[in-house]
Amino acid sequence: MLKSKLKRFYKALGPGFITGAADDDPSGIATYSHTGAQFGYAQLWTALFTFPFMTVVQEMCGRIGMVTGNGLSGVIRRHYTKPILYLAVTLLLISNTINIGANLGAMASSAQLLVKIPFALWLVLIASLSLGLQIFVAYPKYAKFLKYLTLSLFAYIATAFVIKHDWQAIAISTLIPTIRFDENYLMNIVAILGTTISPYLFFWQADQEVEEEIEHHKIRSMGRGIPHVTNRDIREMRIDTTVGMFFSNIVMWFIIVTTASTLYAGGIFSVETADQAAMILRPLAGDLAYLLFALGIIGTGLLAIPILAGSGAYALGEALQWNVGLSKNFGKAQGFYFVIALATLVGVLVNFSNIPPFTMLYYTAILNGIVAPPLMTIIMLIGSNKKIMGQHTNSHFSNVAGWMITGVMSLASLGLIVTLLA
Repeated sequence: MLKSKLKRFYKALGPGFITGAADDDPSGIATYSHTGAQFGYAQLWTALFTFPFMTVVQEMCGRIGMVTGNGLSGVIRRHYTKPILYLAVTLLLISNTINIGANLGAMASSAQLLVKIPFALWLVLIASLSLGLQIFVAYPKYAKFLKYLTLSLFAYIATAFVIKHDWQAIAISTLIPTIRFDENYLMNIVAILGTTISPYLFFWQADQEVEEEIEHHKIRSMGRGIPHVTNRDIREMRIDTTVGMFFSNIVMWFIIVTTASTLYAGGIFSVETADQAAMILRPLAGDLAYLLFALGIIGTGLLAIPILAGSGAYALGEALQWNVGLSKNFGKAQGFYFVIALATLVGVLVNFSNIPPFTMLYYTAILNGIVAPPLMTIIMLIGSNKKIMGQHTNSHFSNVAGWMITGVMSLASLGLIVTLLA
């Protein structure tokens, strides 16, 4: 009985759950590993802090997609000026492409820990697999594949339970925020906010809610037709999104706990790569923890890379009024798939630069933290606009929480910039 209920519940989960899981990509894993290694349990409170805010923002993005039948880029094109549209799309593409490269590098390095073949070969194999799935697999099957990949995140929850922890210190650090104003601490807060409340997730969830409507024949294609959206549809999307964001934050919490209890406690305060975090865990926590951590990086990367490439392709394609969507075959959306292929190829080439993958991942998270506030401002304005959203505008709670986190992220980014300049 319980098993069948869990199956029904899992089957009901969709774009919100996948988006939340994709948030814990190798960039997120690297940032959370760095957090635990450098600051111990001190920033555990951020997992509790970000949950309600990222839920509100992602719910808003999902609702915009459902109500308008357009992705965020399409809505911005229709209702705002071209400079705003092109700025949003450009920032997203730059951030996403660097992130794709860093994620591919982290996955290839982690795969090398398991099977000793050359890094370049792993890089090409993983990139080809991801690209092939996006281009040649029909959307319903592909969405199901992404959903199964979310299960790889349980590796990080399992890892935590094969390690000894100081649960009292963990509880205190989770419930009582530790605030410091030094450069490294503030930079890491911006990185956490940037990798948790990420621009590519805004675009992806809005687009995938539209893809679901196309799949259920509510509209013909993206940007063509206004779907009929019921209160039940909105309620189900909110449940899906809330579960996804909770899952994302609980995984983040477990990664920080695991690395704080091992790396920080063992006097290892910096990690150069995500796969290095897995290697360091081996003598400290045993083979099982090492294996689970490495497999988790590969699984989450396979989930995140198509979402990074796809969100950029949706954004550019809608801005230029192309045919877009994973529900379309290659022949009907060539420009869309070309952007996905190009972003993946550039991501592969990024790995042949001299920038360490972890450094790239970490500073991409910081870049996301700086890019997110202006995009969130646009999302807040769209969500509150009755001409765009009709009866499904933001609630009072959504407005208060949304503007609050937009303000917090803006202040954190400005504070970091001022600190670095000073």
